[in-house]
Amino acid sequence: MSDTIEKIKCLIIGSGPAGYTAAIYAARADMKPVMYTGMEPGGQLTTTTEVDNFPGYPEGIDGPTMMVQLQQQAERFGTEVRIGMATAVEFSKEKGGWHKVTVDGNKEIHAQTVIISTGATAKYLGLPSEQKLRGGGVSACAVCDGFFYKNQDVAIVGAGDTAAEEATYLANICKSVTMLVRKDAMRASKAMQHRVENTPNLKVLFNTEVDEVIGDQVVEGLRMVNNVTGEKSEIAITGLFIAIGHKPNTDIFKGQLDMDDTGYLITAGKTTKTNLPGVFAAGDVQDKEYRQAITAAGTGCMAALDAERYLATLE
Repeated sequence: MSDTIEKIKCLIIGSGPAGYTAAIYAARADMKPVMYTGMEPGGQLTTTTEVDNFPGYPEGIDGPTMMVQLQQQAERFGTEVRIGMATAVEFSKEKGGWHKVTVDGNKEIHAQTVIISTGATAKYLGLPSEQKLRGGGVSACAVCDGFFYKNQDVAIVGAGDTAAEEATYLANICKSVTMLVRKDAMRASKAMQHRVENTPNLKVLFNTEVDEVIGDQVVEGLRMVNNVTGEKSEIAITGLFIAIGHKPNTDIFKGQLDMDDTGYLITAGKTTKTNLPGVFAAGDVQDKEYRQAITAAGTGCMAALDAERYLATLE
């Protein structure tokens, strides 16, 4: 551990739309925020090619460029953006107490307020062909990327409510949707299953898994395998959507912050307040419903305002 302990007003952990928006508001409020970017500077948007649904970009923008611009805006107001990862935390339970955060295993920071915007990581199947074509037709967000496959044939993997919802969403804009369910039944609620069953251009294949995503630069097809019979088959598609869940990046906060049974941080009411004073959560780390850049940015703004108001009560 380093000998010198740095004391700051506002520490932001994570650098997606939530983190950068929090940084912009915190910096303008003279909170002198310090941000640590984490392992994936810019968050999930850096793996997205085109962002067409963020307000203010009539021609669209690619994800990495947008995150660079958000960083520049945060830095313009005085945010100090640092490459590094929070590896341990020891949060105070007392109002006005200092929150201890260890960065990269050796630097200790004491912060009066902490804004957690570490996001969530989409789960993928782990196939080499799938990983190769991420951004080339393989996506983990139908709402984000479905528009690019208008009137085309696509497939989706998953069996829960999110998969069913995304499958019916895709069916509204795509020519056909093939849904791959690993077991012999869906996990989705009965209401969502009925929606799937009543969508004419949506076909469900049970006991079916992805064997390989076909394509060199972009997705051209899918080889599937029936996990009961072992029979393999192929379909021609241009897009493959993975809807098997997300894992919130909250492991280092376990035992200190309240979480739901899947690890998402729980915030109080319509605020970003966690169960500990001076600790706030924004973006996908506490939102498993919407998971959009614009909603993450909104909660980033809220977290900075909540942190500013908390600091005001200490003075």
